[in-house]
Amino acid sequence: MVEVVLLERVEKLGQMGQVVTVKPGYARNYLLPRKKALRATKENLAYFEKERAQLEATNLERKGEASEVGAKLEGLRVVVLRQAGESGQLYGSVSARDIAEAVTQAGFTIEKRQVVLERPIKSLGLHSVRLVLHPEVAVRITANVAQSAEEAAVREKGERPPEESPETSEAPA
Repeated sequence: MVEVVLLERVEKLGQMGQVVTVKPGYARNYLLPRKKALRATKENLAYFEKERAQLEATNLERKGEASEVGAKLEGLRVVVLRQAGESGQLYGSVSARDIAEAVTQAGFTIEKRQVVLERPIKSLGLHSVRLVLHPEVAVRITANVAQSAEEAAVREKGERPPEESPETSEAPA
């Protein structure tokens, strides 16, 4: 196990300035390269204490910007068009990249790493998706996964899209 001092809040790990113990791979492959933490040596702890005010000010500024964007994003509904079978099961799945592209088309710039999917989206319908804009700011949007724009519009109104079947569309004469 390795001790690190956190340079920013890390979800499910700790707050800025905390010294936490993590597995070496997590520190080496995630925390250290992304500048989220420093190894907890005497020199790094002294450096952190010296730079703490600057880090906190930068963090507050970024949090404020993320909160503004989050207020605009909260409740956003995006449409993702995909092919699906008759049972509503998608051929493939909707990924974080697909959600990020849909949000970007709606006029907000986010990265795919900011999209948190609790589970893969593999069916048609309305799905709640969490966006983490800052370690302390998260919002929920709704992804409307449909086969066509018309189906998405019907689902937005809260109605069930009609199941199209060629046998029932012809009336007997």
